[in-house]
Amino acid sequence: MISTSNLSLQFGSRVLFEDVSLRFTPGNCYGLIGANGAGKSTFLKILSGEIEPTEGEVQIHKKLRLSVLKQNHFEYEDVDATTTVLMGHERLFEIIGLKDELYAKSDFSDEDGILAAELEAEFADLNGWEAESQAGELLAGLGLNPKLHGELMKNLDDNDKIRVLLAQALFGDPDILLLDEPTNHLAVDSILWLEEFLLRFENTLIVVSHDRHFLNKVCTHIADIDFQKVRVYTGNYDFWKQASDLALEQKRSANKKAEDKAKELKAFIARFSANAAKSRQATARKKMLGQLELERIPPSTRKYPHIVFAPPKIESKQFLTVTDLNYSDSERQLLKDVSFNIGRHEKVVFTSKDSLLPTTLLQILAGELEPDSGTIKWGNISRGYFPKDHEEYFHDVDLDLVDWLRQFSEDQSEGFVRTFLGRMLFTGDESKKSAKVLSGGEKVRCMVSRLMLQDPQCMILDGPTNHLDLESIISLNNALIKYPANLLFASHDVEFISTLADRVIEITADGVIDRPISFEAYLEERAEALGLSAA
Repeated sequence: MISTSNLSLQFGSRVLFEDVSLRFTPGNCYGLIGANGAGKSTFLKILSGEIEPTEGEVQIHKKLRLSVLKQNHFEYEDVDATTTVLMGHERLFEIIGLKDELYAKSDFSDEDGILAAELEAEFADLNGWEAESQAGELLAGLGLNPKLHGELMKNLDDNDKIRVLLAQALFGDPDILLLDEPTNHLAVDSILWLEEFLLRFENTLIVVSHDRHFLNKVCTHIADIDFQKVRVYTGNYDFWKQASDLALEQKRSANKKAEDKAKELKAFIARFSANAAKSRQATARKKMLGQLELERIPPSTRKYPHIVFAPPKIESKQFLTVTDLNYSDSERQLLKDVSFNIGRHEKVVFTSKDSLLPTTLLQILAGELEPDSGTIKWGNISRGYFPKDHEEYFHDVDLDLVDWLRQFSEDQSEGFVRTFLGRMLFTGDESKKSAKVLSGGEKVRCMVSRLMLQDPQCMILDGPTNHLDLESIISLNNALIKYPANLLFASHDVEFISTLADRVIEITADGVIDRPISFEAYLEERAEALGLSAA
């Protein structure tokens, strides 16, 4: 068990949360949610001891082992993947090192023999004989090619490093497990495997995630950071959403009734306070008015953007035909004999075990890359593109946000441009921020503003929910559900995909597998193929 007592955190005059006293108990999974900047990752760092709170304390029994998903991808550069995973269990890894030192001694003494026996007993108690095979199973389950298990971390790409660090956190059955965005950059099969693993996890789990499907699948409780408090609700994300919306509506309704009653009492008092015959009744109503209370509803940190796409009607009968597309980078062939036809109004998700393949295909469809061979035939369709890597739009751009968005607008008036920034929560002084200093989430919101400004007849989106908080994801998701045109996209957000895609195109090393089915049906197929429970 892990608990907090009167925990508070404050940066200058800004209070993230205060007086937080909670108990996180074994057998439960707590989904930690809140708006960007509310303090989710910071709260996890306080629980892990990485940073100190302003007030209060965290209590963990000294015999319990706590494991954290590391965020520094360069911490183990000169260590191979399997060893990095083993290092997740500090005591076990220490014993392995001590044993190796002892058995390497040329003057092995009786005392060394006694120590070796003690270490061997503890090694067996910690399931050390199966440690390497368990590390391999974790890495394989998370999608790391077995050929890379012995590779140094510095030779792995960022996505593979994330898989290794996640395997490290999961390794050795920790008593308390803290995970910050564990599904980021994982392919569908790996997400399904992770969900199944965490459903079987019997100890205490606290996880930050923006994937509503993941929160609904694995969480038994939701810990919500809002109103400068952390409150725990029983149930998954959907249950929390319904319960919190209902509670807020009940408070507003009660306040509305109290306000209406106050108006009625004030009107009676004003009318009859000077009337001797009704002075007693007026006095009674003054007393009632004094007893009326309005419940203070503090401002929430949650803000929902207003996203609307209304493209012009598509006149072209042809939409998109791709024939025998091939593409290689400097190291390998990424796309081979890719062919498909897409009709009007289809919403297609491109997926793959290798996340580089959908990104490459979308770059080619958007005209950012030239294929080695093959043909792409578009109809007379206006297209908008949201790249996974959009740093080039902001790098070395010394403009405020109004001027940044003005670059993409035919109407150069400030009022017109501000309308689109305002929809994405850049109002007042926020719209005068420099484009060079934006956070990841702010950059994504700017890119969505740009898409709204374009209002294209087809959108090509690669990872549009990356860096967004749940409120922005929900707003974008709802806008795209209503979007009356074609959507070609890739994403790691299962809920986002499931609510949008009516067709799944899986990209493999030998071409594509085209499935005209919902993503829920695709998940069921993948879960069955992996021997897992249905998603």
